[in-house]
This record gives sequence, C-alpha cells and structure tokens, in this order.
Amino acid sequence: MKSYLILICMLGLFLNTNAQALIYKPMNPNFGGDTFGYQMLLSSADAQNDFKEDQSNAFKQPSQLERFKENLNNQLLNKISNSLFEDQFGSNGISEGTYNFGTLSVDVYPSNLGLTVDILDIETGEQTQVIVPGS
Repeated sequence: MKSYLILICMLGLFLNTNAQALIYKPMNPNFGGDTFGYQMLLSSADAQNDFKEDQSNAFKQPSQLERFKENLNNQLLNKISNSLFEDQFGSNGISEGTYNFGTLSVDVYPSNLGLTVDILDIETGEQTQVIVPGS
C-alpha cells in the first residue's frame, strides 16, 4: 500500500508539469526582426570587420601625361602585334597549323564550330581557346 501511495505521488508530480511554446523571433530587421536591433547588428559587424580601407591608394584620375603614355604604349604594342601577325601568317591571314611565338604555342585547326585557335603558354602551362565562327 505504501508503495502504491509513493507511485501515485510520483505520477502526480510528473503529470503536473507544464510545457512552454517555443517561438522563433528573428533578430535581423531584414528578416522580420525588430527594427531597433539594426544598430546593434551593424556595430557588431563593424567590430568584427578586420578590413581597413587604405585611403592612400584611393582611386585617382590619371594625369594627361599618364593617359598619353598609356595610349602611346597601347599603340606601339598594337603595331608590334600586327607586325608579328603579318610575319607569321602572311597577308592571307590565319591558316591551319602550329605556330610558336616565344613561349606561346598556337594551334589552329577547323572544327564543327568554326576555326579553333588553341593557345598554350609552354612555361606556365596556362591555356585558352578561341573559336572564330565560320560563315
């Protein structure tokens, strides 16, 4: 009888427990959270940000002399490139075959997409492919 009384008391304790509903409330105002939490989130993000912008390397406009030098350099490189192109391929343009420009190996061949040009840098192993659509 005594054991039944203890069992009933224990059951009474367990049955009398209450549960609480779990409710999710987002903190971020972008996802429905309280808008007053914005400043707290921003200051927390700023405190964790290790990146500091270097103001000495901020973008500045190049001077007239720098622009002229860059333009002249581009024109010279273009002339040299055109000269190399004509020396290597002739006045008829690109034809099938393998060509070498210093450390670059250029392989030109026709494919079902058009004229395919594979360019390989022999020193670094970098490669690219250019496809010129056929007519």
